[in-house]
Amino acid sequence: MVTFNLLIATSLAYVALLFAVAFWAERRAARGKDGWLRSPWIYTLSLSVYCTAWTFYGAVGYAARSGLEFLTIYLGPTGVLIGWWLILRKLVRIGRAQRITSVADLISSRFGKSTMLGVIVTLMAVVGTTPYIALQLQSVTLSFEVFFGGPSNPEQMAAWVAVGLAIFTILFGTRNLDANERHHGVVMAIAVEAVVKLAALIAVGVFVVWYLADGPRDILARIDASPIANWQVEQGRWIGLTFLSAAAFLCLPRMFQVLVVENADERHLATASWAFPLYLLAMSLFVVPIAVMGLELMPRTANPDLFVLTLPLSEGKGGLAMLSFLGGFSSATSMVIVASIALATMVSNHIVMPIWLRAQGDQATVSGDVRWVLILSRRVTIGAIVVLGYLYYVVSGGGTALAAIGLISFVGVTQVLPAMLGGMFWRGATRLGAAAGLIVGAAVWAYTLFLPSFGAGAVFSQAMLDQGPWGVEWLRPQALFGVAGLDPVVHAVIWSVGLNAAAFVAGSLMSFPTPLERLQGAQFVNVFDLSREAQGWTSGQVEAEDLLIMAQRILGAREAQSLFQTAAELQGKSGYLPDPTPEFLDKLERELAGSVGAATAHAMVGQIVGRAAVSVQDLMAVADETAQMLEYSSQLKAQSDELTRTARQLRDANDKLTSLSIQKDAFLSQISHELRTPMSSIRSFSDILRDASLSGEEREKYAGIIYDEAIRLTRLLDDLLDLSVLENGQVALEVQTGSIGAVLDRSISASALGNRLTIQRSRTREDVVVETDLGRLSQVFINLIKNAEKYCRADAPRLSIQVRPAGEWVHVDFIDNGKGIPPAQQALIFEKFSRLSDHSRAGGAGLGLAICREIMTNLRGQIGYLPGQNGAAFRVSLPLRMAMAAE
Repeated sequence: MVTFNLLIATSLAYVALLFAVAFWAERRAARGKDGWLRSPWIYTLSLSVYCTAWTFYGAVGYAARSGLEFLTIYLGPTGVLIGWWLILRKLVRIGRAQRITSVADLISSRFGKSTMLGVIVTLMAVVGTTPYIALQLQSVTLSFEVFFGGPSNPEQMAAWVAVGLAIFTILFGTRNLDANERHHGVVMAIAVEAVVKLAALIAVGVFVVWYLADGPRDILARIDASPIANWQVEQGRWIGLTFLSAAAFLCLPRMFQVLVVENADERHLATASWAFPLYLLAMSLFVVPIAVMGLELMPRTANPDLFVLTLPLSEGKGGLAMLSFLGGFSSATSMVIVASIALATMVSNHIVMPIWLRAQGDQATVSGDVRWVLILSRRVTIGAIVVLGYLYYVVSGGGTALAAIGLISFVGVTQVLPAMLGGMFWRGATRLGAAAGLIVGAAVWAYTLFLPSFGAGAVFSQAMLDQGPWGVEWLRPQALFGVAGLDPVVHAVIWSVGLNAAAFVAGSLMSFPTPLERLQGAQFVNVFDLSREAQGWTSGQVEAEDLLIMAQRILGAREAQSLFQTAAELQGKSGYLPDPTPEFLDKLERELAGSVGAATAHAMVGQIVGRAAVSVQDLMAVADETAQMLEYSSQLKAQSDELTRTARQLRDANDKLTSLSIQKDAFLSQISHELRTPMSSIRSFSDILRDASLSGEEREKYAGIIYDEAIRLTRLLDDLLDLSVLENGQVALEVQTGSIGAVLDRSISASALGNRLTIQRSRTREDVVVETDLGRLSQVFINLIKNAEKYCRADAPRLSIQVRPAGEWVHVDFIDNGKGIPPAQQALIFEKFSRLSDHSRAGGAGLGLAICREIMTNLRGQIGYLPGQNGAAFRVSLPLRMAMAAE
């Protein structure tokens, strides 16, 4: 006997298992051990998010009501995947090249990074997906009703399910911003759910065929004798639903998320093209037998959608019914989770961020935390989307067949198809045409199918449904333009998609694409032919540091600095910030698009660059269809870029050598002074000590001065010898094991700081154990702390020490609140002849950072300066184990 408490406990345990799987996958991915998480099998199983509660429960009910018509829902995706070379391959290639994050981002990016189109597609997706989320809530609620004869308040049960799904999605879908918008934990959890729901459906099927019936021959005989055998094919509806399922497979936000955004390798499509159709075949294998046995054994009043549950329960198979319940629960939860993540990404990127940018004005890219705005908006959006699904469930009454609700969503999201395919294959498509098609299609869908789904009297009166508005019969919602007798779904598909496509083509022919639209059109249509992407920016009066600050707000400090460092090295400017060339600006925009979408990324870069427009030369190059001219132009540009890069490298090298020469002269002068001063003091006071008339107190005073000067001289000589030993690799390391926090404690204590400098630390993050020479590491920390005390010019000097584990490495950042180091000196501060200009305040010979660099090299680590931190910032990076780094 399955009790209510047992069912709830099992559900919670299953959810806890999904939590554990998702958390484990996230940890693996964070450590870089995500090789098999990116396998084609995980990718193929993630596509099972297409098989929702509609498939698990509704397919059986569909078969009981309409015979083999349920197969249309599987035939569409199967056709798309078998022909993946035609559409899916191009779609995935475009997604990777353009850093696409959602279906709204795809349409927006194709048509000139249009914010307007992003908003339209986002709103359509939210409205179109709402019935589908309601379907999942209804299926879970109906499952509980089957077990316990109906809870006293099904709406309350649906509310609790909605809350649980929202919490899970927020925890593992919005923990951070991934530049590729990939969610390894969620995808892994969906793969597990794919196995569970397939196993559950097959288990029920085996039970029906070999327990309730006497094997395949008996079940075939029962099928022949059932009403399902008398089903007649309606050719128009069959074709219409097959087309609809194929289109929805491409356009559903959750399917676009797993098909395109979560795709780690284009070659995975080849595996999915045959593996996923086999999965669909397995899911549909026992649908008809279950439906036939349900019609034969269950009461005539029984809900066919729930035969998967009611058949095992009627035979007292509580364990099998529990497994079936988990299969349906998996189907519902996976859909809601992925759909919520996809829709939240669209809402934050295309609605929240544009509004926030407009409200912030020119300060949007340099003030505030953009990452926090994005994450918060996505969390709120996930909750709002689940609430909308719940409200639709409540308003619609939850009495509609599951298949009917699913078809309503399918028609809604299919309105994106004309703009998607037109943008991928027709360079003449324009933003105006896409907007016209989307608006017309969405309006016709809402009028003919979505609003009537609430029932007579809810939105449309019965009189309006029967006679049309104001008595105009040819405007009847389900007999538009006098075309009566069609199935409501097929009627809505024909008119909404047909008028959508017509408006799209007409609008494109009557308008002319902007330069950016033509550039994007060339990149989309010719994605396989263009060896390099056309550039949309021209160099203007822009500072690279402003771009870095903006990038850090979105990508995070580590990712942004890595991006800028790599770009600088490619430009031959290692140690400096890269030049804001058109190529770099385009790459930066694509990286930002991975987190905030194409339209928002374009707007944010445009705020800093000054919205530099596409040049006529760029447009001519992309529009040119002659391969010879394109190749010749590319060769000339490559040669010009190479000459420019070489000249810049020579100029930078000359500047650096000049600076080093000046620093060397200053060093020799300073070292002479530093050596002569203590030597002069020692000689002078030694002569004084020869005077026999000195008192004991005076002798003690002068001897103390001689001792202090000798210590000063010894320290200077020690630094010189230490640097020489480190540079020659002759140092003997004493490898020990200890925590970063303990080394910092010892270093701060040894620095003998006064009350001038305040140190901020997060001790909870410092409990990182390393295996290295702790004494040498402490020497580096002491030097950086003393530098902050000497050079920080703030009114209230403050040093922030931040420990950041990163896989097999750990980063320790020292960031003060001073004015920082000028860019011209950042590349020289680690040279042994280098000193900052304020010699009088600094003291010493300027060897500290040079020694630190050599120590970190011997420890198999690194030390570097972090630009763009509003103060002097140094990062010490070292491996957790020296032996591992040395291998």
